[in-house]
Amino acid sequence: MRDQASEIRAGQSLESVALERYLRNEMELPKGNLQVFQFPSGYSNLTYLLRFGSQEFVLRRPPHGANVKSGHDMGREFKILSGLYPIYKKTPKPYLYCEDKEIIGAPFYIMERKQGVIFRGHTLKEQLPSPLQMHKVSNEFVGTLAEIHALDYRAAGLEDLGRPEGYVQRQVMGWTKRYVHAKTAELEAIEKVYTWLNNNIPEQNRTAFIHNDFKYDNLMFSQDHHLNIIAILDWEMATLGDPLMDLGTTLAYWIQESDPDFMKKNNLNISLEKGNLTRSEIVEKYALLSHLEMDNITFYYVFGLFKVAVIIQQIFHRYKNGFTKDIRFKNLDQAVHFYSKMALQALQKNQIENLF
Repeated sequence: MRDQASEIRAGQSLESVALERYLRNEMELPKGNLQVFQFPSGYSNLTYLLRFGSQEFVLRRPPHGANVKSGHDMGREFKILSGLYPIYKKTPKPYLYCEDKEIIGAPFYIMERKQGVIFRGHTLKEQLPSPLQMHKVSNEFVGTLAEIHALDYRAAGLEDLGRPEGYVQRQVMGWTKRYVHAKTAELEAIEKVYTWLNNNIPEQNRTAFIHNDFKYDNLMFSQDHHLNIIAILDWEMATLGDPLMDLGTTLAYWIQESDPDFMKKNNLNISLEKGNLTRSEIVEKYALLSHLEMDNITFYYVFGLFKVAVIIQQIFHRYKNGFTKDIRFKNLDQAVHFYSKMALQALQKNQIENLF
């Protein structure tokens, strides 16, 4: 049930000779030739397993053809891990950052290989938690999100990570611009959604350290029956801002049984499994832990759906324009359409469940 690395996908290989030479100069490594494998899941930054004999590391680099610096800035992600690791036990240990593109063609960093279980939408049913375990896991899921938002980012030296003043407005405007830049077809629903978001930005008076991509497949669980969260992965979008924007993105990824079939069929999450909290239950538990008001949660949920749609659209744009040949991206435009429909229904009904 461990998250397994496998053969490298076509067009995503690393220059292993130059990489090994560089790493041996910069790190203390055991004898034995470098073996490189790729973690097959994920649609954003590329993640590889490096093996030197019995010792293993993880390498992260930007995807080919990416032009969104903030989401693929390896130096920034390494800084985040370096700040969090001393104060937060669920952070992987960072080892080395390299900005020299001559080594593998892009900046990259090296971190520890954590040993645990990652549950994904394609995980076999018999390997998933039981409904009773799933209930416990989903409660810990919400507790961990609240835990992140309570971190002392000043103690981590991350007080200059972002600009919390005006964060919500910048996010709405920024993701709108990203969509327009990556647009490949006319889509009336998403245009209505981003118009509504830009016209309904709430006042902001909350600042926290936020993950910005908090979902099941970015969490690693212990390999025993307790299934405790032992690591949080993929910090590339973390920043300082309104924690409800983070919660809204998490809710957007949270597909549940009451959702329409077109969303459930495209689900890449395990939130559909029996025993999980519902989106409303997540909001209720998070409110108890954070002591924040949830009166305008629909806005944050709609934003989350829009943001996910734009992320998917950016990936599809890279595929359509030939920057990547990854066949997994061929039909992602359909997912953009589905998330846009959900967002439009949510804002029109002013609710986060029972939208169809």
